Amino acid sequence: MHTPHIIDPQLKLGTVSLSVADLERSLNFYQNRIGLRLLKRANGTVSLGVGETVLLKLHHQPGAKISHRRTGLYHFALLLPSRFALAQVLHHIIERQPPIDGASDHGVSEALYLTDPDGHGIEIYCDRPHSQWYINQDTLLMYTHPLDIDDVLSERTHNPQLFNGLPYGTAIGHVHLHVADLEKANRFYIDILGFERPPISAKIPSASFINAGGYHHTLGLNIWAGLGAQPPTSDHARLLSFEMIFSNQDQLDQVRQRLNSAGIQQEKQRQGWLVRDPSLNPILMRMTN
Repeated sequence: MHTPHIIDPQLKLGTVSLSVADLERSLNFYQNRIGLRLLKRANGTVSLGVGETVLLKLHHQPGAKISHRRTGLYHFALLLPSRFALAQVLHHIIERQPPIDGASDHGVSEALYLTDPDGHGIEIYCDRPHSQWYINQDTLLMYTHPLDIDDVLSERTHNPQLFNGLPYGTAIGHVHLHVADLEKANRFYIDILGFERPPISAKIPSASFINAGGYHHTLGLNIWAGLGAQPPTSDHARLLSFEMIFSNQDQLDQVRQRLNSAGIQQEKQRQGWLVRDPSLNPILMRMTN
């Protein structure tokens, strides 16, 4: 009997790297509208994050076009450490008035959605307690309902602090990708890499939500850009990589061995190993620092 491969249960997601058409425009958006801090700037690349943790790298690509109906990034998701932090961000967004794409209650989490000037999607969210994620032992209570904005903002009633950027503890909670073929994507991420796909309460045939270590979802995969969508070209503003951070060398080596057995090429990088999924979405696999 085949024993399924299981990816490192302590796997975390790290830095998301994007190309952008106008670095100053993007810096203004991510610093002043989103609340990330500039940590480093050199050679047309900036690193933004919280504390000393780099969450986002922006690479200047003058004239880059917005990508439409292509594979690549649907959104990267900034996980906040508390509902109060979400209230702070929501209040800040309302004051600054950047366009907001949506605000949703997903059962397991509460989320805000925005798009940056280059068309890159952003989710900013907080989790509900783990004890509220399941409707039975193995079915995740995931759905999409309108967010109760007033109830979220009520978190500030007794603590109306000024917004001073995203708080310490903010992390990349998940990454959601456009793929060309959901079945091929699932085979790659589940059968080879070892992600798991628990049943969820909302049935979405055009999307898959998979996890490492029992999280509600570490990755989202969808075919909403169209079945057979092509990858972005070099003149598009696009996803350059997102990091999968393994807790130890053995866990990374196991995944690399499975990729080798499947004939999937891995490119050595200074920080780790770059691999592409069947839709050519780029993943940088590395060890924890």
